[in-house]
Amino acid sequence: MSDVVRWAAFSCALVPVVLLMCGQSFGGAVGSAAGLVALTCVCHALLRQSERTAARVAADRTAPHRGRHGRTGAGTHRGARHPGTGHPLD
Repeated sequence: MSDVVRWAAFSCALVPVVLLMCGQSFGGAVGSAAGLVALTCVCHALLRQSERTAARVAADRTAPHRGRHGRTGAGTHRGARHPGTGHPLD
């Protein structure tokens, strides 16, 4: 993504220069540059949001949800002995 943003920033600087060389007024070139900067900022924000969403989806696929209290399985009680498990309580 950083390469895309660098090229967009380069374009935001280059387009007004080209417009001035082609005879466009200074105000028109500045207005075009401002529009390109705004568009670049919006695109950058959307790219970051999509990357975060993709990372979140990938993380959800790899790590299963462990439940409300983080237990690894049904009936697991962190190694404590309970009556009726077949082990005497000493």
